[in-house]
Amino acid sequence: MYDTIYHSESLTDKTFLVTGGAGFIGSNLVEYLLKYGAKKVRVLDNLSTGFLHNIEEFKNNENLEFIEGDIRDLATCQIACKGIDYVTHQAALGSVPRSIDNPITTNEVNISGFLNMLVAVRDNKCKRFVFAASSSTYGDSKELPKVEARIGKPLSPYAVTKYVNELYADVFAKTYGIETIGLRYFNIFGPRQDPNGAYAAVIPLFIKAIKEDKPATINGDGETSRDFTFVENAVQANIKALLVTNPEAVNQIYNVACGERTTLNQLWQCLLDLSGKNFKPNYVPERKGDVRHSLADIGKIKEFLNYQSKININQGLRTTFNW
Repeated sequence: MYDTIYHSESLTDKTFLVTGGAGFIGSNLVEYLLKYGAKKVRVLDNLSTGFLHNIEEFKNNENLEFIEGDIRDLATCQIACKGIDYVTHQAALGSVPRSIDNPITTNEVNISGFLNMLVAVRDNKCKRFVFAASSSTYGDSKELPKVEARIGKPLSPYAVTKYVNELYADVFAKTYGIETIGLRYFNIFGPRQDPNGAYAAVIPLFIKAIKEDKPATINGDGETSRDFTFVENAVQANIKALLVTNPEAVNQIYNVACGERTTLNQLWQCLLDLSGKNFKPNYVPERKGDVRHSLADIGKIKEFLNYQSKININQGLRTTFNW
Protein backbone atom coordinates (compact mmCIF):
# COMPACT_ATOMS: atom_id res chain seq x y z
CA MET A 1 0.00 0.00 0.00
CA TYR A 2 0.87 3.71 0.09
CA ASP A 3 1.92 4.26 -3.49
CA THR A 4 0.44 7.73 -3.15
CA ILE A 5 2.72 10.18 -1.34
CA TYR A 6 0.96 12.42 1.18
CA HIS A 7 3.92 14.62 2.12
CA SER A 8 5.82 17.20 0.10
CA GLU A 9 9.02 17.53 2.14
CA SER A 10 11.67 14.90 2.88
CA LEU A 11 11.18 12.74 5.99
CA THR A 12 14.85 11.73 6.20
CA ASP A 13 15.69 14.39 8.79
CA LYS A 14 12.55 13.91 10.91
CA THR A 15 11.87 11.68 13.92
CA PHE A 16 8.42 10.30 14.74
CA LEU A 17 6.77 8.57 17.69
CA VAL A 18 3.76 6.39 16.97
CA THR A 19 1.98 5.41 20.17
CA GLY A 20 -0.06 2.28 19.66
CA GLY A 21 2.22 1.59 16.70
CA ALA A 22 1.71 -2.17 16.90
CA GLY A 23 -2.04 -1.68 16.60
CA PHE A 24 -4.23 -1.43 13.53
CA ILE A 25 -3.99 2.23 12.51
CA GLY A 26 -0.63 2.74 14.21
CA SER A 27 1.09 -0.04 12.26
CA ASN A 28 -0.22 1.38 8.99
CA LEU A 29 1.34 4.72 9.96
CA VAL A 30 4.62 2.96 10.77
CA GLU A 31 4.54 1.34 7.32
CA TYR A 32 4.09 4.69 5.57
CA LEU A 33 6.77 6.52 7.56
CA LEU A 34 9.36 3.79 7.06
CA LYS A 35 8.53 3.40 3.37
CA TYR A 36 9.33 7.05 2.79
CA GLY A 37 12.56 7.10 4.75
CA ALA A 38 11.76 8.75 8.09
CA LYS A 39 14.99 9.22 10.07
CA LYS A 40 13.48 7.42 13.08
CA VAL A 41 10.13 5.79 13.76
CA ARG A 42 9.77 4.93 17.42
CA VAL A 43 6.83 2.75 18.45
CA LEU A 44 5.40 2.75 21.97
CA ASP A 45 2.91 -0.04 22.62
CA ASN A 46 1.99 -2.19 25.62
CA LEU A 47 0.65 -4.93 23.30
CA SER A 48 -2.71 -5.07 25.07
CA THR A 49 -4.63 -4.58 21.81
CA GLY A 50 -1.66 -4.31 19.42
CA PHE A 51 0.45 -7.19 18.12
CA LEU A 52 4.12 -7.53 17.24
CA HIS A 53 3.15 -9.39 14.07
CA ASN A 54 1.68 -6.11 12.78
CA ILE A 55 5.19 -4.63 12.57
CA GLU A 56 7.12 -7.88 12.08
CA GLU A 57 7.89 -7.08 8.44
CA PHE A 58 9.71 -3.89 9.50
CA LYS A 59 11.81 -5.37 12.33
CA ASN A 60 15.05 -5.31 10.30
CA ASN A 61 14.62 -1.66 9.34
CA GLU A 62 17.34 0.24 11.20
CA ASN A 63 15.09 3.31 11.44
CA LEU A 64 12.50 1.46 13.54
CA GLU A 65 12.72 1.42 17.34
CA PHE A 66 10.23 -0.45 19.53
CA ILE A 67 9.48 0.31 23.17
CA GLU A 68 7.13 -2.02 25.02
CA GLY A 69 5.51 0.26 27.55
CA ASP A 70 2.28 1.76 28.82
CA ILE A 71 1.10 5.35 28.37
CA ARG A 72 -0.34 5.17 31.90
CA ASP A 73 3.26 5.49 33.13
CA LEU A 74 4.54 9.06 32.79
CA ALA A 75 8.22 8.07 32.93
CA THR A 76 7.69 5.74 29.95
CA CYS A 77 6.03 8.54 27.99
CA GLN A 78 8.96 10.87 28.78
CA ILE A 79 11.46 8.29 27.48
CA ALA A 80 9.36 7.68 24.36
CA CYS A 81 9.20 11.42 23.50
CA LYS A 82 12.92 12.10 24.00
CA GLY A 83 14.49 13.31 20.76
CA ILE A 84 11.20 13.13 18.86
CA ASP A 85 9.99 15.83 16.47
CA TYR A 86 6.45 14.62 15.74
CA VAL A 87 4.07 12.48 17.78
CA THR A 88 1.07 10.66 16.35
CA HIS A 89 -0.91 9.32 19.29
CA GLN A 90 -2.96 6.25 18.39
CA ALA A 91 -2.72 4.40 21.72
CA ALA A 92 -6.13 4.03 23.34
CA LEU A 93 -8.69 1.51 24.50
CA GLY A 94 -11.30 1.60 21.76
CA SER A 95 -14.83 0.18 21.68
CA VAL A 96 -18.03 1.59 23.15
CA PRO A 97 -19.08 -1.81 24.63
CA ARG A 98 -15.66 -2.24 26.30
CA SER A 99 -16.02 1.18 27.93
CA ILE A 100 -19.46 0.27 29.23
CA ASP A 101 -18.10 -3.00 30.64
CA ASN A 102 -14.98 -1.39 32.11
CA PRO A 103 -15.22 2.40 32.37
CA ILE A 104 -12.37 2.76 34.87
CA THR A 105 -9.69 1.16 32.70
CA THR A 106 -10.97 3.04 29.65
CA ASN A 107 -10.64 6.28 31.62
CA GLU A 108 -7.14 5.42 32.89
CA VAL A 109 -5.80 4.69 29.41
CA ASN A 110 -7.71 7.24 27.35
CA ILE A 111 -7.60 10.19 29.74
CA SER A 112 -4.73 9.67 32.22
CA GLY A 113 -2.55 8.13 29.50
CA PHE A 114 -3.42 10.96 27.13
CA LEU A 115 -2.51 13.55 29.75
CA ASN A 116 0.82 11.81 30.35
CA MET A 117 1.56 12.06 26.64
CA LEU A 118 0.71 15.76 26.55
CA VAL A 119 3.04 16.42 29.49
CA ALA A 120 5.84 14.41 27.84
CA VAL A 121 5.35 16.26 24.54
CA ARG A 122 5.54 19.57 26.41
CA ASP A 123 8.60 18.62 28.46
CA ASN A 124 10.51 17.23 25.46
CA LYS A 125 9.55 20.16 23.22
CA CYS A 126 8.17 17.96 20.45
CA LYS A 127 7.08 20.03 17.44
CA ARG A 128 3.55 18.67 17.11
CA PHE A 129 1.10 16.23 18.69
CA VAL A 130 -1.52 14.67 16.41
CA PHE A 131 -4.04 12.43 18.14
CA ALA A 132 -6.82 9.99 17.35
CA ALA A 133 -10.10 11.60 18.30
CA SER A 134 -13.44 9.94 17.60
CA SER A 135 -16.77 10.44 15.87
CA SER A 136 -18.34 9.14 19.10
CA THR A 137 -17.86 12.70 20.39
CA TYR A 138 -20.93 13.72 18.38
CA GLY A 139 -23.01 11.71 20.85
CA ASP A 140 -26.76 12.25 20.72
CA SER A 141 -26.62 14.96 18.06
CA LYS A 142 -29.12 14.07 15.31
CA GLU A 143 -27.59 16.48 12.77
CA LEU A 144 -26.26 14.92 9.56
CA PRO A 145 -23.66 15.35 8.27
CA LYS A 146 -21.59 15.90 11.41
CA VAL A 147 -19.79 19.25 11.50
CA GLU A 148 -16.80 19.68 13.84
CA ALA A 149 -18.11 22.75 15.66
CA ARG A 150 -21.42 21.18 16.75
CA ILE A 151 -21.57 18.11 19.00
CA GLY A 152 -24.13 16.51 21.28
CA LYS A 153 -23.90 14.80 24.65
CA PRO A 154 -21.75 11.64 24.86
CA LEU A 155 -23.57 8.30 24.90
CA SER A 156 -20.81 6.12 26.41
CA PRO A 157 -17.79 6.31 28.72
CA TYR A 158 -15.59 5.91 25.63
CA ALA A 159 -17.15 8.98 24.04
CA VAL A 160 -16.56 10.96 27.25
CA THR A 161 -12.86 10.05 27.23
CA LYS A 162 -12.36 11.07 23.60
CA TYR A 163 -14.10 14.40 24.17
CA VAL A 164 -11.93 15.05 27.22
CA ASN A 165 -8.87 14.43 25.01
CA GLU A 166 -9.97 17.28 22.77
CA LEU A 167 -10.48 19.58 25.76
CA TYR A 168 -7.06 18.74 27.23
CA ALA A 169 -5.33 19.26 23.87
CA ASP A 170 -6.96 22.67 23.54
CA VAL A 171 -5.93 23.69 27.05
CA PHE A 172 -2.32 22.54 26.53
CA ALA A 173 -2.15 24.46 23.26
CA LYS A 174 -3.35 27.64 24.94
CA THR A 175 -1.44 27.21 28.21
CA TYR A 176 1.88 25.75 27.07
CA GLY A 177 1.99 26.68 23.39
CA ILE A 178 2.24 23.12 22.06
CA GLU A 179 0.82 22.38 18.61
CA THR A 180 -1.98 19.80 18.53
CA ILE A 181 -4.36 18.44 15.91
CA GLY A 182 -7.21 16.04 16.69
CA LEU A 183 -8.56 13.66 14.05
CA ARG A 184 -12.11 12.46 14.62
CA TYR A 185 -12.06 9.02 13.01
CA PHE A 186 -15.25 7.66 11.47
CA ASN A 187 -15.21 3.84 11.60
CA ILE A 188 -11.74 3.18 10.19
CA PHE A 189 -11.23 -0.27 8.65
CA GLY A 190 -8.60 -2.11 6.65
CA PRO A 191 -5.62 -4.48 6.77
CA ARG A 192 -4.24 -5.39 10.22
CA GLN A 193 -7.58 -4.78 11.97
CA ASP A 194 -8.05 -7.62 14.45
CA PRO A 195 -11.15 -9.80 13.85
CA ASN A 196 -10.77 -11.64 17.15
CA GLY A 197 -11.78 -10.77 20.70
CA ALA A 198 -14.96 -9.59 22.38
CA TYR A 199 -14.67 -6.03 21.08
CA ALA A 200 -13.72 -6.56 17.44
CA ALA A 201 -15.10 -4.02 14.96
CA VAL A 202 -17.95 -4.83 12.59
CA ILE A 203 -16.09 -5.13 9.25
CA PRO A 204 -13.45 -7.66 10.38
CA LEU A 205 -16.22 -9.56 12.20
CA PHE A 206 -18.35 -9.70 9.05
CA ILE A 207 -15.42 -10.82 6.89
CA LYS A 208 -14.42 -13.48 9.40
CA ALA A 209 -17.98 -14.80 9.49
CA ILE A 210 -18.17 -15.02 5.70
CA LYS A 211 -14.80 -16.76 5.41
CA GLU A 212 -15.98 -19.28 8.03
CA ASP A 213 -19.37 -19.73 6.27
CA LYS A 214 -21.23 -18.42 9.29
CA PRO A 215 -23.96 -15.76 9.49
CA ALA A 216 -22.83 -12.46 10.99
CA THR A 217 -24.56 -10.94 13.98
CA ILE A 218 -26.17 -7.55 13.38
CA ASN A 219 -27.26 -5.41 16.31
CA GLY A 220 -30.67 -3.90 15.62
CA ASP A 221 -32.49 -3.97 12.28
CA GLY A 222 -29.37 -3.43 10.18
CA GLU A 223 -30.39 0.06 9.13
CA THR A 224 -27.86 1.64 11.48
CA SER A 225 -25.46 3.55 9.21
CA ARG A 226 -21.83 4.59 9.39
CA ASP A 227 -19.31 6.58 7.37
CA PHE A 228 -16.91 3.64 6.94
CA THR A 229 -13.41 4.92 6.14
CA PHE A 230 -10.52 2.91 4.70
CA VAL A 231 -7.34 3.10 6.76
CA GLU A 232 -5.26 4.74 4.02
CA ASN A 233 -7.49 7.80 4.39
CA ALA A 234 -6.62 7.92 8.10
CA VAL A 235 -2.90 7.59 7.30
CA GLN A 236 -3.20 10.46 4.81
CA ALA A 237 -4.91 12.63 7.44
CA ASN A 238 -2.20 11.90 10.02
CA ILE A 239 0.71 12.61 7.68
CA LYS A 240 -0.81 15.86 6.48
CA ALA A 241 -1.68 16.90 10.04
CA LEU A 242 1.84 16.15 11.27
CA LEU A 243 3.53 18.19 8.56
CA VAL A 244 1.11 20.99 7.61
CA THR A 245 2.80 24.39 7.69
CA ASN A 246 -0.26 26.66 7.66
CA PRO A 247 -0.56 27.99 11.26
CA GLU A 248 -4.34 28.27 10.87
CA ALA A 249 -4.54 24.50 10.35
CA VAL A 250 -2.98 23.76 13.75
CA ASN A 251 -4.80 23.43 17.08
CA GLN A 252 -7.90 22.23 15.28
CA ILE A 253 -10.19 19.20 15.23
CA TYR A 254 -10.98 17.49 11.93
CA ASN A 255 -13.36 14.78 10.76
CA VAL A 256 -11.58 11.92 9.00
CA ALA A 257 -14.06 10.10 6.80
CA CYS A 258 -15.35 9.59 3.26
CA GLY A 259 -18.54 11.64 3.51
CA GLU A 260 -20.66 8.62 2.50
CA ARG A 261 -23.15 6.63 4.57
CA THR A 262 -23.55 2.83 4.46
CA THR A 263 -26.01 0.74 6.47
CA LEU A 264 -24.99 -2.52 8.13
CA ASN A 265 -27.35 -4.37 5.77
CA GLN A 266 -25.66 -2.78 2.76
CA LEU A 267 -22.24 -3.58 4.21
CA TRP A 268 -23.16 -7.25 4.72
CA GLN A 269 -24.51 -7.53 1.15
CA CYS A 270 -21.42 -5.88 -0.31
CA LEU A 271 -19.15 -8.36 1.46
CA LEU A 272 -21.34 -11.27 0.36
CA ASP A 273 -21.03 -10.04 -3.23
CA LEU A 274 -17.24 -9.97 -2.90
CA SER A 275 -17.24 -13.52 -1.55
CA GLY A 276 -19.73 -15.01 -4.01
CA LYS A 277 -21.64 -16.48 -1.06
CA ASN A 278 -25.18 -15.86 0.10
CA PHE A 279 -26.68 -16.31 3.56
CA LYS A 280 -28.70 -14.20 5.94
CA PRO A 281 -27.27 -12.54 9.09
CA ASN A 282 -28.62 -13.00 12.61
CA TYR A 283 -30.36 -9.93 14.04
CA VAL A 284 -30.11 -9.26 17.77
CA PRO A 285 -31.13 -6.28 19.95
CA GLU A 286 -29.32 -2.96 19.56
CA ARG A 287 -26.34 -2.27 21.83
CA LYS A 288 -26.33 0.35 24.56
CA GLY A 289 -24.44 3.53 23.74
CA ASP A 290 -24.53 3.07 19.97
CA VAL A 291 -25.22 6.05 17.73
CA ARG A 292 -27.96 5.32 15.16
CA HIS A 293 -26.52 7.22 12.18
CA SER A 294 -23.12 8.71 11.50
CA LEU A 295 -22.01 10.75 8.49
CA ALA A 296 -19.16 13.26 8.34
CA ASP A 297 -18.84 16.64 6.73
CA ILE A 298 -15.23 16.63 5.44
CA GLY A 299 -15.16 20.18 4.13
CA LYS A 300 -12.89 21.47 6.92
CA ILE A 301 -10.16 18.86 6.52
CA LYS A 302 -10.22 19.34 2.74
CA GLU A 303 -9.77 23.08 3.17
CA PHE A 304 -7.04 23.12 5.81
CA LEU A 305 -5.14 19.86 5.21
CA ASN A 306 -5.83 19.33 1.51
CA TYR A 307 -7.29 15.93 2.42
CA GLN A 308 -8.96 13.90 -0.30
CA SER A 309 -11.12 10.84 0.32
CA LYS A 310 -8.91 8.79 -1.97
CA ILE A 311 -10.31 5.30 -1.41
CA ASN A 312 -14.08 4.72 -1.15
CA ILE A 313 -15.76 1.96 0.84
CA ASN A 314 -16.06 -0.49 -2.08
CA GLN A 315 -12.37 -0.25 -2.97
CA GLY A 316 -11.44 -0.47 0.71
CA LEU A 317 -13.66 -3.50 1.34
CA ARG A 318 -12.13 -5.34 -1.62
CA THR A 319 -8.59 -4.67 -0.36
CA THR A 320 -9.51 -5.66 3.19
CA PHE A 321 -11.38 -8.80 2.15
CA ASN A 322 -8.44 -9.98 0.03
CA TRP A 323 -6.02 -9.22 2.87
